[in-house]
Amino acid sequence: MSNRLFGLIGHPLTHSFSKKYFTEKFLNENIEGCSYELFDINDINLLPEIVAAHPYLKGLNVTIPYKKQVIPFLTDTTNLPKGLIACNCIKIDNGNLTGYNTDVVGFEQSFTPLLQPHHNKALVLGNGGATGAVTFVLEKLNIPYSIVSRQPAGNGTIEYKHITADVMEAATIIINTTPLGTYPDVENRPDIPYQYLTPRHYLYDLVYNPAKTLFLQSGEAAGAAIKNGADMLVIQAEESWKIWNKNL
Repeated sequence: MSNRLFGLIGHPLTHSFSKKYFTEKFLNENIEGCSYELFDINDINLLPEIVAAHPYLKGLNVTIPYKKQVIPFLTDTTNLPKGLIACNCIKIDNGNLTGYNTDVVGFEQSFTPLLQPHHNKALVLGNGGATGAVTFVLEKLNIPYSIVSRQPAGNGTIEYKHITADVMEAATIIINTTPLGTYPDVENRPDIPYQYLTPRHYLYDLVYNPAKTLFLQSGEAAGAAIKNGADMLVIQAEESWKIWNKNL
């Protein structure tokens, strides 16, 4: 097989899971002729230049802040989940860019094993590129949710200051989609009233570095179920690899 290049676009990419994961995968599984590079771009409009400059580029992962911004650059969006305006995986073939979302599969498979019957309402912290995949899965599971944002945004979004004891009691699932608490910013956590957490709660953090953020530590201290996003990343990476190798 000829040389094939894959990569990640986003900004900043100082702590990339993807390059380390795929480089080790290629090595451990004796996958020859493949490499994975980081494309740290401060403007999504640079994407066509990257594609043009790298003729062996066959696939890209997309991370913060471009999961929504990349949509207009896609040749084909028919493989994106219906109603989800976010893309984190692109297959490149003869200059055509086909968009996919592997976050949905990654989150669902990672999130559901710890679900209990009383986990029946959610708070989703943040409203960025990964939020769409999370809410897509919650809707699929028939779990009602509210998105929590620092700014009032309508559409049922609530502000952090409006999270009361009653809200915390009703919402037994709390999912952090913000980067708060990511290394090296380990002393930070979303601004929710942690004193109302109980063993009935389930805290899921899309952050995976550190493995146990201050957000998750706070849940654990209250006896809540906790989980980070490490296996979500592995699942979505493997889904990307399947997509890039389909129909070869």
